[in-house]
Amino acid sequence: MRLLLAIFLPFAVFFTIGRPIAGIICLILQITLIGWIPAAIWATYALSQYKTDQKIKNTLSSRT
Repeated sequence: MRLLLAIFLPFAVFFTIGRPIAGIICLILQITLIGWIPAAIWATYALSQYKTDQKIKNTLSSRT
């Protein structure tokens, strides 16, 4: 679901993963038609990093 959001509304992904300042910057980038593609790529990359961070956090917390 977040992946589709990253493609169609890239700025919204940053708000869902807890990075509102990046979301505002992405919204400014997304306002231009040319900036939509870099914004979508950036949001997809940030989402993948968020998922990786969550997996690492879960692994470390289950070890202790």
